[in-house]
Amino acid sequence: MMNKQINDFMRFLDAASSRFPASAELADRLEKAGFTELKESAEFKLKKGGKYYIRRMDTAIIAFVMGSKPLNENGFAMASSHIDSPALKLKPESIKLDHDVCRVGVEVYGGPILHTWVDRELSISGRVIIKKGKGQEAITIDLKKPVAIIPNAAIHMNREINKGFEYNKQNHLQAILSVQKHEGNPLASLIAEHLKVKPEDILEMDLYLYDLQPSSLLGIEEDLIVSGRLDNLAMTHAILSGIITAKNPAQTSVAVFFDHEEVGSESPQGANSSLLTEVLERISLSQKGSREDFYRALRQSFMISADMAHAYHPAYAEKYDPDYSPLMNKGPVIKRNTNLRYASTSDSSLRFIQLCKKAKVQHQEFLVRSDMPCGSTVGPMVAALLGIPTVDIGNPMWAMHSVRETGGTRDHEDLIKVLELYFA
Repeated sequence: MMNKQINDFMRFLDAASSRFPASAELADRLEKAGFTELKESAEFKLKKGGKYYIRRMDTAIIAFVMGSKPLNENGFAMASSHIDSPALKLKPESIKLDHDVCRVGVEVYGGPILHTWVDRELSISGRVIIKKGKGQEAITIDLKKPVAIIPNAAIHMNREINKGFEYNKQNHLQAILSVQKHEGNPLASLIAEHLKVKPEDILEMDLYLYDLQPSSLLGIEEDLIVSGRLDNLAMTHAILSGIITAKNPAQTSVAVFFDHEEVGSESPQGANSSLLTEVLERISLSQKGSREDFYRALRQSFMISADMAHAYHPAYAEKYDPDYSPLMNKGPVIKRNTNLRYASTSDSSLRFIQLCKKAKVQHQEFLVRSDMPCGSTVGPMVAALLGIPTVDIGNPMWAMHSVRETGGTRDHEDLIKVLELYFA
């Protein structure tokens, strides 16, 4: 029988089909949990025990619960993730008609495993800006039906494909929308029909392809979950589940959902921006704290940077350090790297280990092979910008950046336990 948390997790994954719907789903869930939206352009008026969130540029979200004890003595208990995933973004004006085959070009967002996007029923989601009276309105959109496909050439025409074939991003990844003649821009017409507006009322579009197949459980025990965007919506859902349970915490609890991690985090919504620093200082100022009080609060603060980790894959055993090969469903993973690609230190790692022990959850550790390069997360950026101890963690998974990724259900449940304890 499916666990309630896993059922909720799967609904979240299916709703968060790209970065804009992911943000909208987060905001909706926070509202239902009693969080009040604050506008960054308005004064922050905060009460002890109050639940609030801000949303920047329709994507990044910071949610927080005001603590009962003074900030300058107790600081912030923070956890962060990111809501974006590798994807194919449509070029709305790049419509090509060749022998009645209508195609639209794409930009590659981040670093997806490209061949996994081919020969799949794809839908479209994102954000559209339309005319509204004398102004304009931004609308989150999700077609939720198959409207596009990127087909391979038959093996008879590409005999080398199984020896390794490099897809040309400009030519081979164009998505087919139709095999009939169309007047004007058929993509704009499709979106306009969905929104019940005229094509000429559409001012701008930020649209992404996504795999329409819903998340599912698999394995003999059904303890594996397969879905698009596990990296990093799994960590996003776990942090969201933890912050929602926080009631009158002593420390002010903060959940941070950045955008644009997959493309470097250098944006107003990214980790390498003023976003988190601004919000934390405004929280401090709302409590009549001075700048000195704010810096004192930072020195009492801690960050859990949560981004998915690599599970041991027996078919590729040579890719792992044999002493640091996390297993599926054996607990969350602490990620370390001496070149600071991860922010974990012995001190910050020990704090997370102690949290796991208190929550009665196993933990694991990951170090990349010494002869291989290491990925990174938002952790080192946040640690550097705020000067706070940070631990990089994540749950083990297979096929990171594939259109379909695999993770463990028990790992997800265990991390929620740890985060609920942390935020409490």
